[in-house]
Amino acid sequence: MYPQSLVHEPKFHPQSDQTSITRIAPSPTGALHLGNAMSFLINWAIARKHNWHIALRIEDLDTPRVKPGVIKSTIQTLSWIGIDWDSGPTTQADQIQRYQQAMEKLASQELTYPCSLSRSQIESAASAPHSGDPGFHEIIFDISLRPDRIPCLFSDVDTNWRFLVSPEPVEFCDTLYGPQSFSLLDTVGDFVVWTKRGTPSYQLAVVVDDALSGVNQIIRGSDLLDSAARQILLYNALKLGPIPNYTHLPLVKGEDGRRLAKRHGDTRIDTYTQRGTTPEQIIGLIAFWCKITKERAPMSIQEFKERFSLDTLGTDDITFTSEDDQWLLS
Repeated sequence: MYPQSLVHEPKFHPQSDQTSITRIAPSPTGALHLGNAMSFLINWAIARKHNWHIALRIEDLDTPRVKPGVIKSTIQTLSWIGIDWDSGPTTQADQIQRYQQAMEKLASQELTYPCSLSRSQIESAASAPHSGDPGFHEIIFDISLRPDRIPCLFSDVDTNWRFLVSPEPVEFCDTLYGPQSFSLLDTVGDFVVWTKRGTPSYQLAVVVDDALSGVNQIIRGSDLLDSAARQILLYNALKLGPIPNYTHLPLVKGEDGRRLAKRHGDTRIDTYTQRGTTPEQIIGLIAFWCKITKERAPMSIQEFKERFSLDTLGTDDITFTSEDDQWLLS
């Protein structure tokens, strides 16, 4: 499906004097769709325009949902679009020992505790569900569910462990969305940092990974704004150094206002390639969404890099329409 010549063989150049490092971090739980493509393309364009180092990381810890062959397909799809990188790909599954060390450090400060409560038990104690998106349901972990004693050792790796959230709001300034303040105790409560599968949660894993790789520029979807607040708490607790700079991007949603998913049709990049869509069409549609152009028109990745600006992107979410789909297939 993808010509072998389009599959990059990224190289790391240690002699580079670049001081900013970003990462493109797809999860191999399914094929990349248009929303993923927009986020990764913008990340790439900003990095290449400012001479940042790009690391490719495969976030493969959600093992029950990782599908065979998706990692290879994901790398090929990024290359087909024209996105390249300077180091990687690396996988999270190879870093389990480092995550365990981070948990031991958190536990030694009595900041984590094991929790075997079921979702229904937690939900019954919550004052209200928290949801940043229709159809996405996250419940608050009420402080009444905390144990009487907080252990100082990380043991029983086959149990969920939660991080003790303080009542003070977490504040940071996002490049695009501006000043942010999250009172996590009111919105999520004590969140999971280690899962009963014997692996870290997303929140802990990305913090350890980013610190290990020296990532100081994080660009991703706005659905992760409150995750930044959680990750800042972990950065500080683990004493990992300066907090990265965060740039969150608008999401691509369906015409029903919900995040792009199967219910909006098949928006996978590889499906479009099989139907004859070119990389320039994918990029051209994203350029139209980013207000680079007033009409949909094919565009090279180099032209996208030169013309893209956060100033014109705005913070409003993007709506994927039937007209967009028809144009890609024209």
